[in-house]
Amino acid sequence: MLQNVAAVVLDGVNPFELAVVCEVFGTDRSDDGLPVYDFAVASAEGPVLGTRAGFSMQVEHGLERLEEADLIAVPAGACFETREFPPELLQALRSAVDRGARVLSVCSGVFVLAAAGLLDDRRCAVHWHHAEELAQAYPRLKVEPDVLYVDEDPVITSAGTAAGIDACLHIVRKEQGPEVANKIARRMVVPPHRDGGQAQYIERPLPRSGADTVAEVLVWMERHLDEEVTVDQLADRAHMSPRTFARRFQQETGTTPYRWILRQRVLLAQQLLEGTDETVDAIAGRTGFGTAAALRHHFLRVVGTTPNAYRRTFRGPDDLELPQSFATTG
Repeated sequence: MLQNVAAVVLDGVNPFELAVVCEVFGTDRSDDGLPVYDFAVASAEGPVLGTRAGFSMQVEHGLERLEEADLIAVPAGACFETREFPPELLQALRSAVDRGARVLSVCSGVFVLAAAGLLDDRRCAVHWHHAEELAQAYPRLKVEPDVLYVDEDPVITSAGTAAGIDACLHIVRKEQGPEVANKIARRMVVPPHRDGGQAQYIERPLPRSGADTVAEVLVWMERHLDEEVTVDQLADRAHMSPRTFARRFQQETGTTPYRWILRQRVLLAQQLLEGTDETVDAIAGRTGFGTAAALRHHFLRVVGTTPNAYRRTFRGPDDLELPQSFATTG
């Protein structure tokens, strides 16, 4: 269970990347029924550090604070691509992973994890600006420059700035479930999920459009997920030609109508698997997939697991006696 979190900082730390971790794990939201983490910032280079923004910060804890952390976050900092890191920090990170802790990098913090040898032969994310440099410096890494974050448990890496929020919320969701992650996201006024470039237990896979062009069509689509619709029909609702509608939809949602409605159907299936005892056959009908086989196919592609396994993950094997039809369809 995720309870104890530490952010470890070096001289020249980026304030925003540090603040991301502090905001998700260091803010007391118990008034909203959310968990309170035992959170602290630890310094790897003395009690007073400079920041990349030109001000100094005093840090109470040293590396000993990492010994009890369930999660250690390494925010970005100045010149991480070229500087050397304290050997005692690298050893502390390796020891943490060896005892079962998770480590998370935000943006160029990935260079610290790479220097510790924690990313050898693993996929990892980094800000696109540093991707080539990271790959050249550490040839054993499988650098993915086009994704927001990568979960290679127990090592999670994220790209620049706001992608750190996505990775932190992903960790919360894995450990404490979608309801907790979504409540934290609402308090922070950020989307519960942006696609990290891999299968995730997602709550809202795509940002809602803020424009008026397709917003009403999106609402209609979400209310009629069990119906088969075509681009021509959607374009007619938006009073546009199919070509113009498809272009506007892509501009305002970042995806195609087909992919959008597919993700929304999977989202609805997730909610029904989490909150009801309905069989896969029934859920397939309610979500527009038609058959349990079709639901399983698309669910596996988007989420990375089967409906059966997903339900066990979020409800637990002791909370549910599966109907026979569910057990046989997966």
